Parts: sequence; C-alpha cells; structure tokens
Amino acid sequence: MTRTSVPVIDGHNDLAWELRRQVGYDLDRIDVGRRQTSTATDLPRLREGGVAGQFWSVYAPSNLPGDLAVTQTLEQVDFIYRLVGRYAGDLTLARTADDVEAAMTSGRIASLLGAEGGQSIGCSLGALRVLHGLGLRYLTLTHNDNTPWADSATDTAVHGGLSRFGVEVVREMNRLGVLVDLSHVSVDTMRAALVASEAPVIFSHSCAQAVTDVVRNVPDDVLLSMAAGGGVCMVAFVPEFLTEEAAAWRAEAVAHAAGDGISASDFPRFMAWSVGYARAHPKPLATVDDVVRHVEHVRDVAGIEHVGLGGDYDGTDTMPVGLEDVSAYPRLLDALDERGWSDDDLAKLAHRNAIRVLRDAESVARDLSALRAPSLATIGELDGIPAAVGKDNTVCPV
Repeated sequence: MTRTSVPVIDGHNDLAWELRRQVGYDLDRIDVGRRQTSTATDLPRLREGGVAGQFWSVYAPSNLPGDLAVTQTLEQVDFIYRLVGRYAGDLTLARTADDVEAAMTSGRIASLLGAEGGQSIGCSLGALRVLHGLGLRYLTLTHNDNTPWADSATDTAVHGGLSRFGVEVVREMNRLGVLVDLSHVSVDTMRAALVASEAPVIFSHSCAQAVTDVVRNVPDDVLLSMAAGGGVCMVAFVPEFLTEEAAAWRAEAVAHAAGDGISASDFPRFMAWSVGYARAHPKPLATVDDVVRHVEHVRDVAGIEHVGLGGDYDGTDTMPVGLEDVSAYPRLLDALDERGWSDDDLAKLAHRNAIRVLRDAESVARDLSALRAPSLATIGELDGIPAAVGKDNTVCPV
C-alpha cells in the first residue's frame, strides 16, 4: 500500500473563513478547482493529499454578540453548500458515516460541517437543532472566549467548566448526534463534558499537553478518559501547539499585541496584526517530526483506536515544514510508516477512527431520541439568571 492510497478524513479546515476574509465568499474570484497560492486548500491538492473526507469549519468569531455569531455561522454553512454545489463532481455533503463511506466509494470528497465555538448557537437549543438539520455534525463548545455556559482554555474561567445549561447543551448534542468537540475548551470543561456526555467526544484539532505544555493541548488524564468513552483526538499541525519554541513565540506575540490594544481572543484582528509582528520576529519552525511526536504520544496514551488528524489548514498563519498544505498528508504517513506503523494502524489514524466515532454518535442519538424529546430548557431556567451576558455585552435569550 502506498501512502497516497490511504484515504484521510481530516477534522478541521478553515477554508470557509479564509475565503470570507479574502473574497467575501465569491467563488468567481477564487476558483478552488484550480491550484491556488493564497490558500493552503484547493481541490487539486486535496486530491494529491488523499483527502477523502473533510470536516469544514463553519466559524464565527467568539467575541461577537450572540445573534451576529449565529448569522455568521449560517453564512459559513451557506458557503459550504455553495462550494459543494459548484464542485459537485469532486465534493458531496455528508451527514452520516454511511454517507462518508459512499462518498469514498464514489471518488468524491465527503464534506461535513463542524461549528467552531458555542457562540454559533447563541445559547439556543433550538438553534442547535436547526444547525443539526443543516448538516452540523460537531460543535466545539468554545473558541478563544468563554461562552455564557462553558469556559475556554484561553479565557478566565467563570463556570468551573460547564454551567448547568452547558451540561444540557451536551445532552442535546448527544440526542441529536452532534459530536461534542473539546478543542479550545478549558481542562475543567473537558472533564465536565466527559462526565456529561453519553456519546464519544472528539478533539477536532488539538495536540498533547505532555509533549508541548500549552493550554490548547490535551492532558494525559483527559486523553485516557476520552479513550474510555470511545472518543478520538485529531492531532493539529499548528506550530504553537507542536513545539515549546513556537508556543513561547506565540506568548510573546500575545503580550506585544495587548500592548497595541489587540486581544488575542479577537482572532481575526490578532491574526492580521501578527503578520507584521512575524516579519520582525520570525516564528520558530515546526517539522513533520514534531507532528509525529504528538501523534505517537496520543496513540501511546489513548490507544490506536483513538487518534486522528485535524490539520487546521487555512486556520493559522504557518504550518510545519513539509506539511505546508493539504497535499502533504502522505508525507506524514510516510514518516509513520518508516517508524513501523502497520497499514492497518495508518488506516485507523487516517480515516477509520473518524468514521467509527461518527457512527457511534449516530447510534447513541438513535437510542436517546427514542427516550427523550427535544430539550426546551433555557439558560435562564437552568443557570438561574434573567439573561446571560458574555463578551462585548453578548446577551443570550432566556
């Protein structure tokens, strides 16, 4: 088996937001059916990389007022629908594990939706259900800011993990079959969600904290709990998560940005600001070997059934040397092959674990939906407050 013949299902790609930023979603201005120079993702390189399935991130900044975050998430969903429609010979929308396998058989790339941050539902379980109906198959509980019901890894904790409404969000996600994604959340939120969830959870784009000690990475005890529940940690290719040197660079950049009045939690502004900072202060490089260290650590702690890939292409400013764009997955698989990984284990890492966790979540949802009706709970009822006020005076409905 050649590495290019191993299909990859990747957990996180930010092309939708990047094309909003570059061209306002106008696919007449950037034809991703052709090789591009301003993005890390296009169809020719997805094909070269052996990508058979992609969770497309439908992201809205976490410091937006709730209603605007919901609107921007819907715009992201609309873009993915238009992307799939324009390139229907190469892409197909997937809602189930069976859909993914059918796409792989047909030779088209399965396109799944994942919302990056609980701000995307605006504290509304009804909004969660609508997004599920549109095809949402994971929700990251936070992005860089807390939501009014969950703590982020990169914000000041206020909930001790999940509020009572946050637990109800997890329960409703389980009932629907929306995977609980614990990338970006605080360790307390990880642990609380693992207790609350009746279905396997995922990390769509995270690395191992024991290898690189940053708050965005996953501690070993959480990896063990995640695996015990049948989950998958999809390892990201973000240099700041992969090496201590790049992590230190990021910490220094955050401090300098704050001096310029820019918060790192305002991700779009911070990323734009960091372009100039990186010219004067080049970011330390990461390599394929750094990704290998994290992949093998997750495998060694959690087991081969519980590790996957979530590159985060087009969601960060630099990628490791050798993994610069979505064509590069075979280089990582080659490196693991050289270290003695079997064909079966490479297939589990690359796609089988992702399909299995999706199918397991579907099975749980079938059982739970037969036992309980859609939740009508509100954050006001469960958290005992008349309204939930978040970042920038975000007000959630009660």
